[in-house]
Amino acid sequence: MTNDSPTIKIRRLHPERDSDISLPCYMTPQSSGMDLCAAIKENQVLSAGSIMVIPTGIGIALPPGFEAQIRPRSGLAFKHGIGIINAPGTIDADYRGEIKVALINLGKKPYTIRRGDRIAQMVIQKVYQAKLEVVRALEETERNEGGFGHTGV
Repeated sequence: MTNDSPTIKIRRLHPERDSDISLPCYMTPQSSGMDLCAAIKENQVLSAGSIMVIPTGIGIALPPGFEAQIRPRSGLAFKHGIGIINAPGTIDADYRGEIKVALINLGKKPYTIRRGDRIAQMVIQKVYQAKLEVVRALEETERNEGGFGHTGV
C-alpha cells in the first residue's frame, strides 16, 4: 500500500448473520482487486443463460474522487462462463447501500453459488469529472471517424 492509497470505510450490514463471510481483501501483495464474497443464506443455482443478483452483505464509503469497479473473477469466467452482466459495475463515492453483484452464466451448465464463495473483485480507481465544452466542429485526426473494426479484424 502506498501513502496515497485511500482509506475505505466498510460496514457489515448484518453482522450477526454474516460474521462468517470474509470481508473484501487482496489475495496477493500485488493484487489490484479485492475479492467479494456471496452473502447468501443458501446455495443459489445460476442456470445457463440466466442472470442473478447476489448480495455481499457490505456497504462502503469511498472518499470523493474515487469509485469501486466490480469486475468478474477470471477463474469463474474461464472455467464456468460466469461473468458480470454490467461489467465493470460502478460503485460511486456517494453510494452507501449494499454492494450486489449481477452475475450472468454464459456457460453451458448450471453453476452453484455457495455462501461465502468469492464471486467478483472490487478495484478502487481515481475518477475525474470532466467539464464539457460545446463546439461547432472537432479537430480531425488520422483515425477521424473510423470505428468498429476500421483497422481490420
